Amino acid sequence: MPLSKCDILSHPVLGDTIVGINGWKFQLSTLALIMLFMSLLIISFTSHALFVSPPKDPIPIIETTFPEATQITDKQGEYHLRKIFKGDDLLGYAFETNDIAKIPAYSGEPVNMLVIIDPRGNYVTAKVLEHHEPIILAGIPESKLDDFADQYKGLSVKDRLKVGGNSSEGTINIDGLSGATVTVMVMNVAITKAANKAAISLGIIEPKSDVIQPISTIKQDVFEKADWLKLTGDGSIRKLYLNRAKVDDAFVGTEAEHIEKAEPSQKKDMFAEVYYTIADIPTIGRNLLGDAEYEYQIKNLKKGEHLVALLGNGYSFKGSGYVRGGIFDRIQVHQNDEAIAFRDLDHQRLTDIYIAGAPQFHEMSLFKVQDHFEFDPGAPWQFELLVRRQTGPIDSIFTSFKGQYDSLEKYVDTPPAIVPEPELTLVQQVWKDRTPEVIVLSLLIIVLLLILFFQDVLVQHPKFMHRLRHGFLVVTVVFVGWAWGGQLSVVNVFTFLHSLMTKFSWDLFLLDPIIFTLWCAAAVTIILWGRAVYCGWLCPFGALQELVNVFGRWIKLPQIELPFAVHERLWAIKYLILLGLFGLSLDSLALAEKFAEVEPFKTTFLLKFDREWPFVLYASTLILINLVNRKTFCRYLCPLGAALSVGNGIRLFDWLKRRKECGQPCQTCAKECEIQAIYPNGEINMRECHYCLDCQVTYYDEEKCPPLKKKAYKRKKRSEESLKEQEIPTISV
Repeated sequence: MPLSKCDILSHPVLGDTIVGINGWKFQLSTLALIMLFMSLLIISFTSHALFVSPPKDPIPIIETTFPEATQITDKQGEYHLRKIFKGDDLLGYAFETNDIAKIPAYSGEPVNMLVIIDPRGNYVTAKVLEHHEPIILAGIPESKLDDFADQYKGLSVKDRLKVGGNSSEGTINIDGLSGATVTVMVMNVAITKAANKAAISLGIIEPKSDVIQPISTIKQDVFEKADWLKLTGDGSIRKLYLNRAKVDDAFVGTEAEHIEKAEPSQKKDMFAEVYYTIADIPTIGRNLLGDAEYEYQIKNLKKGEHLVALLGNGYSFKGSGYVRGGIFDRIQVHQNDEAIAFRDLDHQRLTDIYIAGAPQFHEMSLFKVQDHFEFDPGAPWQFELLVRRQTGPIDSIFTSFKGQYDSLEKYVDTPPAIVPEPELTLVQQVWKDRTPEVIVLSLLIIVLLLILFFQDVLVQHPKFMHRLRHGFLVVTVVFVGWAWGGQLSVVNVFTFLHSLMTKFSWDLFLLDPIIFTLWCAAAVTIILWGRAVYCGWLCPFGALQELVNVFGRWIKLPQIELPFAVHERLWAIKYLILLGLFGLSLDSLALAEKFAEVEPFKTTFLLKFDREWPFVLYASTLILINLVNRKTFCRYLCPLGAALSVGNGIRLFDWLKRRKECGQPCQTCAKECEIQAIYPNGEINMRECHYCLDCQVTYYDEEKCPPLKKKAYKRKKRSEESLKEQEIPTISV
């Protein structure tokens, strides 16, 4: 319907003023839209120049990390490790995560990191070499990535590292990166997995066992009176016996072969005899030390500490070179991979033992095993005696002899081995961490489905319906958008199509539970009712625009609406944008992701306007324009809406009711539709409809719908005529 320069229409629903725009003003609006789109292209080119991440050479980073390095080797071995030297001293190892643990990130491509560890397995640094993440390519500066990677410095490859959430037992928490949570979680998995494999290959750490054996406890209530013969006979007390021949044989082929060598007649003579046992076992300790001494020793033991008793003759297990504050260098206890050495504070000399039948000993001592060694009294262990021969004034050669000790089952409680649950995959961990949000979002979607199923009842209560819808939109903006970052993007569509054309993997789409849940909801609602449901109810940016427009109408701002013929042609812009982005994605998905900044979603919800001013200006303009024109971006520019409308033809249901009078001649609903999705002939364009249900409110309102008003008038007329007929008196003949 053509409008003059001063056409003013009264909005039939809200009573707001609608300013009609003539041809001259329309040309200005079209020019503004075109200029806005061209500005976006300029911003996209600028973002490409500012944020593209070309592959970096790792050598300069290594040289900066180790300025004293004199040699950096080429990649070597199965995991392509570089060694870093200062002269002959090894400073560390450098490797790239893509060479060891190539894990796809949010874009479908891995983030390649340079990781450097020192020879002890501690992280020295971690730096990004290459990535294709759309969130990082435009919006998050490299300095924030560096800040995230700096958290690894000083940590060990043995540590279990987790991004975000609460630290659990045995886990170290690393701060995430706002707006790129999924990306940094993938980076963490790549870094830790690659570092673990590299450290195992270098022998820095041992492969983790799948079985955990809890530490045994000594049965303090088990005691049996026993003599020396019984305890040595059943293995409670073990002996390491060495004759001169066995010691001489151990030095054969060394420089000390002929030093202190025994004469043939001395070969069978005893060299050393050492009895060893765990003295805090009641049956052993009480019989050996006596009740009083045993109680005294046990009282001074902390939880996790134990006593090893050594009784010896011949070669001294303490040694004459021992000095106060030093270490007993002739003895060690070994259990699993732990070598336990004893210092002077761990030692107590025994003056006597009280067990019947014991021989005389030249040396008797108790040695305390500190709790930090996590010694298991129920697990096998070995006593090691080191024998030294002097080859010069300073130089000497050592050899060692070991004796095995196996605790008797009757002395200890050994818990059953624990087979731990397999570690969660990245996808499982993400879903576990975001379970509460997914549950709330799922409940929100269920509420929406109930609204749709009972729409015919709800729309007959206009005030309640409008309040319900506005409340739902507030939840969508605040929680789905800003709190959870649940804004779908046309980038997701291109990623899905690209995945179908290459190697499809569900893990890529399951990395973000909120986005995945929303896509499932969008897919279901598109099949049932078309794209209108997502765009009208679940899209955070669409909801934000509508709420801004509601505010603009509430403060009585004049609303600008284009003539339908012009509006209808502007629909095409978003489809052209979609085709352009799709064409770019066929050549380069990364380039298409940059130009997809036509969507202000990332600026608004993921980065919360914390980015460069052109992006903020663009997003703010698209939001504020809704004060005078509802959902401008959705109607004319949104490539996501265009992509979703492609599947609109397969919708199963058409629950928006129409009458034969709609459009012929009634135009009430067409004038009330704020996004102009109703043709002048009364037909609803479901590719443009946002399912706000305003037209359905009018459909059931006898005060607003002309066909209903006409029917109501006819009913009233018939009722009045019926009453008049009843009032006519009866004339009797």
